[in-house]
Amino acid sequence: MADKLLIPCLYLQSGKAVTGFGQRNLFGEGNIEDLVRFYRDNGADELLVFDFSSGDKEHDQAIANIKQICVIAEIPVMVAGNINRMEDVKKLLYAGCAKVVLNFSKESNILLLEEVSKRFGKEKMVISISSMEEFADNQKLIEKYADEILALDTIQDEIATSSDMKVILHTEESKTDALKDLLKKESVHALSGAYISSLEVKLINFKEDCKASGIPVITFESAISWSDFKLNNDGLIPVVVQDYKNDQVLMVAYMNEEAFQNTLKTGKMTYWSRSRQELWLKGLTSGHFQYVKSLALDCDNDTILAKVDQIGAACHTGSRSCFFKPLVQKEYNDTNPLHIFQDVYDVIADRKIHPKEGSYTNYLFDKGIDKILKKVGEECAEIIIAAKNPDKEEIKYEISDFLYHAMVLMVEKGVTWEEITSELARR
Repeated sequence: MADKLLIPCLYLQSGKAVTGFGQRNLFGEGNIEDLVRFYRDNGADELLVFDFSSGDKEHDQAIANIKQICVIAEIPVMVAGNINRMEDVKKLLYAGCAKVVLNFSKESNILLLEEVSKRFGKEKMVISISSMEEFADNQKLIEKYADEILALDTIQDEIATSSDMKVILHTEESKTDALKDLLKKESVHALSGAYISSLEVKLINFKEDCKASGIPVITFESAISWSDFKLNNDGLIPVVVQDYKNDQVLMVAYMNEEAFQNTLKTGKMTYWSRSRQELWLKGLTSGHFQYVKSLALDCDNDTILAKVDQIGAACHTGSRSCFFKPLVQKEYNDTNPLHIFQDVYDVIADRKIHPKEGSYTNYLFDKGIDKILKKVGEECAEIIIAAKNPDKEEIKYEISDFLYHAMVLMVEKGVTWEEITSELARR
C-alpha cells in the first residue's frame, strides 16, 4: 500500500484565510503566511488552497498570495477555485503550484482539461468531483488527462469500482477512528478537510497514531538504528549542520538518542546541551528553528550531517553561521556556481542602488528595459554563432556575456536566483 497523505486546506479570500466555502469569518487570525508555516511545520504532506477571489483585481492579488504561499510552504501546493481559462492555469503554475484543480461541476473546466493537460502535463491536473455522475460522464477524459481526483463527497468507493485513479477525499469527518478507517481504504489516497486543517490538531501525532494502526503515512524514519551509531565517551554523536539551499556550514552540536528520536518525530533539529545537560530544541526560545531536510551518517557511523531550513540565525551571536572568525586564508577563486552567480547578481543589484560613474551596468540601467532586452537578444545570437565554430573558448565567452546581461534583466525585473533555481527544481 502506498503512503497515505494528509493535506490541509486553506480558503483564501481578499488576502485572508476564511473558515470555509462562502464564509467571511477569519480562520485563526486570517494570516495566510503564518498558517502555511504552521501546516508545513506540523507534518502536512501537501497543501490545498481554495481561491475565492472575485474580479480581476482581487484575482491578481490572490495569485500574488499564492506565489508567496508556494515559497513558504516547501511542500507541494495545489490550488482550486477561480480557474476559468488557460491563462489562469498558467499563472498558478508559474506562481509555483505543483498542481491545479479543475472543477468539473463547471462545463468550461471540462472543456479546458485536455488543452491545459497537453500544454502543462497530466501530472499537474487534479479534477474536483462532487457527484459520481460528474465522474462517470467524463471518466475517459479524466483518466487520460488528469492525475488525481479531489472528491468533495464520499464517493471514493464508487470511483474505485471502475477506476484506479488516486482520490483525495475532502471530508468534514472529525473523529480520528473514522478518519483512520478512511485511510485504510484502498480507494483513499489522501485526506483533506476539517480535521486535517484544524489548528488544534498535531498532524505529527496523528501520523504516529496511524503508523501504530498499520496505516502507511510519511514520517521521518532512520535507515540505520541508533544502536549502530558510534558514540563518544559521553554517549553522544556530533552533528554538522548545513543550510540545505547553499551548503553553508551553520553550526556543530551533539545528539543523544532522545534528541535524535525527537528530531525524527518533530522534523525540528533537537540536540543535547552538554553545558546545561538537557535536551535542546533549537529555536525554542529564539524562534530560529531548524527544519530537517535530510540526515546522513558518515562512513564511520560517528558523525551526522544534517541539511536544514534555517530560520533566522544559527549562531547565538546573531550570525547566520557560527563559523565567522577567520584564522588562515589563502587567496583563491571561488568557482562554486551558486556563489559566483549570486555574487555577480549582488554586484549588479548594488550598482542599481548605488550608481558608479563609468559603470557599464549603470549605463544599461539608465538606458532602460528596451536597451537591456536588445543586449540580451544580441548575446543570444552571439552564442548561436559561436556554437557553429570549433573553438570552445568562444562559446564560454559568449555564454558568460549572455548570463551577465540576463542577470541585469533579472535585477531590473526583480527576479532572484533563488526564484530561478526553485523553478528549475520544481520542474
